[in-house]
Amino acid sequence: MPTAYHTGMPATTIKLEDALVKKVTSLKPEGQSISGYVRGLIEREHRARELRAAAAAYQRFLDENPDERAAMDFWESAPLVDDVESDTP
Repeated sequence: MPTAYHTGMPATTIKLEDALVKKVTSLKPEGQSISGYVRGLIEREHRARELRAAAAAYQRFLDENPDERAAMDFWESAPLVDDVESDTP
């Protein structure tokens, strides 16, 4: 995961009130720094937003392309497992 130290970007200090530091400390895994934990939260939130935006764009694509929608409906209705015939009676 890129960090300010690896990208050449200047580091930024964010000040947190004591109550918030206590909350973060109680949430983070033991042995992980507060900075590392918060950085991970931000990265996960950013990725989640990207994925939601991609899902919305794909939904718009399906809405605007009925043939693709029909193909996806057919694909989604396919059985996940076919009956397998045994070699032994």
